[in-house]
Amino acid sequence: MTTLTARALLLDMDGTIVNSDAVVERCWRRWAEEHGLDPEEALKVVHGRQGYATMAVLLPDRPMELNHEDNRRMLAAETADMDGVMPVPGAPAFMASLAALPHALVTSADRGLAEARMGAAGLPMPAVRVTAESVSASKPDPEGFLKGAAELGFAPGECIVFEDSEAGITAAKAAGMRVVGIGPRAAAHGPDVAVADLTRVRVETGADGDIALTVG
Repeated sequence: MTTLTARALLLDMDGTIVNSDAVVERCWRRWAEEHGLDPEEALKVVHGRQGYATMAVLLPDRPMELNHEDNRRMLAAETADMDGVMPVPGAPAFMASLAALPHALVTSADRGLAEARMGAAGLPMPAVRVTAESVSASKPDPEGFLKGAAELGFAPGECIVFEDSEAGITAAKAAGMRVVGIGPRAAAHGPDVAVADLTRVRVETGADGDIALTVG
């Protein structure tokens, strides 16, 4: 068991509190096949990034305006497909425990997709959320996490990030934040602590307002 303390929590969405892997894999397999790519190789890099950034990794010589066009179509397809979207185990209780605590959603999804997936998973949308429209650079750039911390009114070092992907963990570290890794992808990318799901996380509040996390 590991105990961490923070003043605020920043939460990724996909793979961290919402299990959307089925949709993500369906959409990205189709896109990879349309572009003559190996879907299995493509799926290794899709998690955590905005779609256009993933496309730039997979097709580095492709004009970026084409990536942005495909990204818009991808977001529309993902927003229309909620089949298989569900909460990560432990997410409903975890989110309920944060209701009165400083926390924000920091996701590479746009606002519409975030609202659709959080709704499909039956999870409350945090009052503070940083979505794709809020930033100029995708994870692994730290902009989103830094913006989330600033909107909550806390320094980066006072925040703990919950993430599942390499891009997200890299972004959180670049922001100077500690990271709790969630799910099967996280442990390989050096979070401060990693667990299988949110049933392994307990949240308590100290008298001084600190958030105490027991993880493990």
